[in-house]
Amino acid sequence: MIAWLRGRLLEKQPTRLVLDVHGVGYEVNVPVSTFYAVGETGTDVELRIHTHVREDALALYGFLTPYELTVFEKLIGTSGVGPKLGLAVLSGIDAVDFAAAVQRNDVARLTRIPGVGKKTAERLCLELKDKLPPVPGTPAAAAVPAPSDAMRDDLVSALVNLGYHRTAVDKVLDKLLGGDDVPRFDAALRAALKELARA
Repeated sequence: MIAWLRGRLLEKQPTRLVLDVHGVGYEVNVPVSTFYAVGETGTDVELRIHTHVREDALALYGFLTPYELTVFEKLIGTSGVGPKLGLAVLSGIDAVDFAAAVQRNDVARLTRIPGVGKKTAERLCLELKDKLPPVPGTPAAAAVPAPSDAMRDDLVSALVNLGYHRTAVDKVLDKLLGGDDVPRFDAALRAALKELARA
């Protein structure tokens, strides 16, 4: 089983990275937060890895911190939650915020995540309340903001990949990015998800 990878970033998409590790290219599925934090192609990246084995496929899921990996593994251990939904959850909410929402039994917050309905949110709260690790005391360092145009492209790609219609995404992003005070990517993504959930 692959548990950790360090290599040069060859390709990046909002939910997929390719790492060159000593001449071997590893495709790694990642949450949107990890996509943004790893930097540009050509940089060195270290990821904690969950290796998911099925009869017809072997897939790698990568995370920047052990905490994110642990939360992901607890998520996919929940009945009815597979790796794809687990990744969507951690793309729609920070791992620490997710753990806090589960502890508060905040079903309303969880149902704002794309792909999570009320029954799934209730099941997550019930099954994970006593299983998630303690929330780490120190939050991860904030990522360096990207230029506005590049960030908008990344946001569009991330939101469309999460299932939102392009027209609705453009409308929300016009509103969020139209002023002089442009938010960081992670803040903009959460704000966009919140707006789209209201629509």
